[in-house]
Amino acid sequence: MPDSNHSELDAKRERNARERLESVVRWVEYIEEQPPEVWGPQQNRLVNSQLQSARETALSPEHEQRVRAFAAEASDGTTTDAGTGNSGNDDTTE
Repeated sequence: MPDSNHSELDAKRERNARERLESVVRWVEYIEEQPPEVWGPQQNRLVNSQLQSARETALSPEHEQRVRAFAAEASDGTTTDAGTGNSGNDDTTE
């Protein structure tokens, strides 16, 4: 019986990985077809909702900073604070 459960778990992991990859491929196709003005705000809403969820689960500020840094690297280098519309880019020195 344990082998059966292990096989089922492996199959579920493979299915989940395949579904995630298919989602990534669809997103890439979408952003290649649409201008950044269309998909950019959508991506910002997603990232901001993830940050808000992290805040609500009381994760550490360090974890939030890692998420923001990843989002900044994945985008054009700026992020928007969830719910405020403020730029998360800390390049305020002149």
